Amino acid sequence: QVQLVESGGGLVQAGGSLRLSCAASGSIYSINTMGWYRQSPGNQRELVATITRGGTTNYADSVKGRFTIARDNAKNTVYLQMNSLKPDDTAVYYCNMRMTPYRLPTDDYWGQGTQVTVSS
Repeated sequence: QVQLVESGGGLVQAGGSLRLSCAASGSIYSINTMGWYRQSPGNQRELVATITRGGTTNYADSVKGRFTIARDNAKNTVYLQMNSLKPDDTAVYYCNMRMTPYRLPTDDYWGQGTQVTVSS
């Protein structure tokens, strides 16, 4: 069984910073793309950033220049450094991993979500 556990959310003032982490554990054969998504009330879940196993990154236009995604393949962990936070960044943030567990097919796995609230 595979599990993704997120940490690092919280309440911060506009202009502040937060760092999210998401660690995968269990019987993992390989992990391809890792990413972060977010969902605010009344809106659909949207992509924030992704990173391939080789380190190629992709960002939503709304976070370019402010957020940085990184990964540690040895630790099966993905990070999201969020700087210059704005009230519009308030949402539940979910990590995602395209993963192949041992003896199971490749599939998308999700974390439980962590709340990020930015006050004005």
